[in-house]
Amino acid sequence: MKRSLPTNRVLTRSWGGALLALALLVAGLAPTFAQQVPEDAPPAMAPATQPAAPATPVEQTLPAESAAEPLAALDSGDTAWMIVATALVLFMTVPGLALFYAGMVRSKNVLSVLMQCFAIAGVMTVLWTVYGYSLAFDTSGMQAGVFGLNSIVGGLDKFMLSGVTLDSLVGTIPESVFATFQMTFAIITPALIVGAFAERMKFSAVLIFMALWFTVCYAPMTHMVWSGDGALMWDWGVLDFAGGTVVHINAGIAGLIAALVLGRRKGYPTTPMPPHQLGYTLMGASILWVGWFGFNAGSALAAGEAAGMALLVTQIATGTAALAWMFSEWIGHGKPSVLGIASGAIAGLVAITPASGFVGPAGALVIGATAGVLCFIASTKVKRALGYDDSLDVFGVHCIGGIVGAILTGVFAFPALGGVWEPVEGATIAGQVGVQTLGVIFTLIYTGVLSFVLLKIVDALIGLRVTADEEEEGLDLSMHHERGYNL
Repeated sequence: MKRSLPTNRVLTRSWGGALLALALLVAGLAPTFAQQVPEDAPPAMAPATQPAAPATPVEQTLPAESAAEPLAALDSGDTAWMIVATALVLFMTVPGLALFYAGMVRSKNVLSVLMQCFAIAGVMTVLWTVYGYSLAFDTSGMQAGVFGLNSIVGGLDKFMLSGVTLDSLVGTIPESVFATFQMTFAIITPALIVGAFAERMKFSAVLIFMALWFTVCYAPMTHMVWSGDGALMWDWGVLDFAGGTVVHINAGIAGLIAALVLGRRKGYPTTPMPPHQLGYTLMGASILWVGWFGFNAGSALAAGEAAGMALLVTQIATGTAALAWMFSEWIGHGKPSVLGIASGAIAGLVAITPASGFVGPAGALVIGATAGVLCFIASTKVKRALGYDDSLDVFGVHCIGGIVGAILTGVFAFPALGGVWEPVEGATIAGQVGVQTLGVIFTLIYTGVLSFVLLKIVDALIGLRVTADEEEEGLDLSMHHERGYNL
């Protein structure tokens, strides 16, 4: 039965005013920052022998006569590594993220979260195959410095994976492997949003919203950041090695909007809602930590120097952030918790994601420490002060962590601060931080506004939220007619 949600007018007007102000800010800043990067210079490059992830190799699939360099030959070592990396990233969603989230909800909702993550994996696989890969990586009609519709979203030349054959390559790996690797990113990104509205959204609404969000938000954002010359944020010079904007800020702001639109869970915040099984959560966090090496190091698209450095800085930032959150909680709350150290590790993984191909070990330490402290504050003090019910801290960890990583990439990517990026002549830390901030603001506006619109459409069609009785009973029984535990 459809149940429409009332909209808080003050919240709506405040949010609308904020978005308008941000839109005007971006419109004013974009020309300024764009002028800081020479038109003939690629905005983001990993070490010279390795491609930046993943746009440069995509360009190599163009006909030889239109490419700047001849196509590379298939490399079996690179291919083997990318097959492993693809499996690792899929492992992050099922079972990693599914277990991480399942342990944090109440026992009556454990199956609902597992089901949502598992079903999203299936839905995104189909949508990516039919049109998602094409919308994200079709570069037809794109030209460096020329803005048009193809700067925002790709066409349909790769509809149903047309042209993905045994012989087609992306860099030194088969295009089939590249398409599957990127598919796993398309799976985990919308699944991250699940944590924000856990325990209160209809399963049917989850599926419809995720399909729409993938189409309108995820695929275009991937295209704008990673599809090469002519793509909007690529031409701006935004550095995002493995998904700070595309994955984490994108999903994090969508999660906050979903939490605001649906409203608080019944009884929140006066009724205690502790995690029912932190063992699941720690196992999920551990799987995510291991799988993330495929996420970040795999984004080099080759088994070389860039992958090795991405591997190292990912480990450094994660361990540092886990300790930073733990000590912050120990000082602030009197005792360190398992949930805290697990959340800190995820915050570190999130923050190093955009920076992993550009920064060195020293930068990773600072990024990890900063993310651990700021994500702890956002997920505890800020969340309580503002009163929103982001069930599993998607905004506090993924959006805030993504923002920290994206902006600090502009600082620590420079060789003078230990970075491994090769900046163009005349590039400055202040200028690159400005570009990174512009990318963050644009992502918040673009995905924030469209997520709000999509949620309202789904609410009008079938209703977003379960009834009060269904919420009280638990989504395991009310949505799936099953129990997580029969004791």
